[in-house]
Amino acid sequence: MVLFAVHPVAASAQTTGPAPLVSVIAVIPVRFESSRLPGKPLADICGRPMIEHVYRRASAAAAIDQVIVATDDPRIVDTVRAFGGDARLTRSDHPTGSDRLAEVAGGLEAPFIVNVQGDEPLIDPALIDRIVDRLAADPDLDIATACCPITDAAEFGSPHAVKVVLDARGDALYFSRAPIPHAADRNAATAGTRLGWKHIGLYAYRRAALLRLANTPPTQLERAERLEQLRALENGFRIGVVQTDSVPVGVDTPDDLEQVRRLVAAGNDDAANVVTSDTPLEPRR
Repeated sequence: MVLFAVHPVAASAQTTGPAPLVSVIAVIPVRFESSRLPGKPLADICGRPMIEHVYRRASAAAAIDQVIVATDDPRIVDTVRAFGGDARLTRSDHPTGSDRLAEVAGGLEAPFIVNVQGDEPLIDPALIDRIVDRLAADPDLDIATACCPITDAAEFGSPHAVKVVLDARGDALYFSRAPIPHAADRNAATAGTRLGWKHIGLYAYRRAALLRLANTPPTQLERAERLEQLRALENGFRIGVVQTDSVPVGVDTPDDLEQVRRLVAAGNDDAANVVTSDTPLEPRR
């Protein structure tokens, strides 16, 4: 159970001085349409729309000062505002979530922008904190993201599980839908052995790097793998990767949605990092 405390503002702060700097903003880019699950952001999970679960979990991260939903659908805007959240209506012609993210980031002044996927209602707030910390700690880093171990051979071979390989300092060398790194003795691996790293689609950007990346044309590797992050690597961006044992449960299919509903209904905080709170959402700063 995570409670959202809103600290009182001192009287002097209400009348004098500039507004406090909002340094880290989480943006959740979502669209209504989905080939496998239409209306996914508004899908009910134990009495709340999925987008509210994502919003509350992003708000629970200590590093996040503000959360914004970026969408091209007025129905999502209305839903977010109804539960007390902040939503921005964006253009409808964005080919990717990153482009939608960049449209909103262009009107913000925060130096750090976090991209939280709108279909991960069980994302761990502590993982958001870790990628923000990784980015803030290294001024030469452009982007930070996360990965978790892959121990299942079927998942390792699946093109739906994006793999990442790292260098000695924990930066991304390459992302692929193929099973990387290849090993000639892969079949000799025992149960529970880490076969590779699965990429988790959570990003923290330096705002300047995000806007520069959004103005960079798609690259050959990006088109071949259908992975936007390869555009960054091909253009020399450094991507730091945080390793975690926490495996987010994304919602891509009706079966995924039912699994998340069961986890939330069970209130299994340790296994699923479930956030439930009736506390009204208010600005962090």
